[in-house]
Amino acid sequence: MGKNAIGEFEELLLLTVLILQEEAYILKIKEELVNQANRKSAMGAIHITLSRLESKDLLKSSLGGATAERGGRKKRIYELTAAGKTALTEVKETRNSMWNNVPEFALKVVYAN
Repeated sequence: MGKNAIGEFEELLLLTVLILQEEAYILKIKEELVNQANRKSAMGAIHITLSRLESKDLLKSSLGGATAERGGRKKRIYELTAAGKTALTEVKETRNSMWNNVPEFALKVVYAN
């Protein structure tokens, strides 16, 4: 991992945005985090992390159209930048490489009787 090092929660948010595509707005992201990772998070934690990922240039956002269901308010839609995709790819490659080097016996659980 290089200059685009990300933490576990940042990784989960980037993956969620990637999964949701054009539906990646904060409420949907929160719901999808529960669905995909069984991870319940406060809106504030998600908002702060999304803002941090934007400041790292790993995400960008834009306002979508206003909807009646939201009382005429616009949704902020997030999408990964090229740097965000690179960061996720690096994390995946690092994890895969490490998992491939774990000896099979190391994960065996031995129960004492």
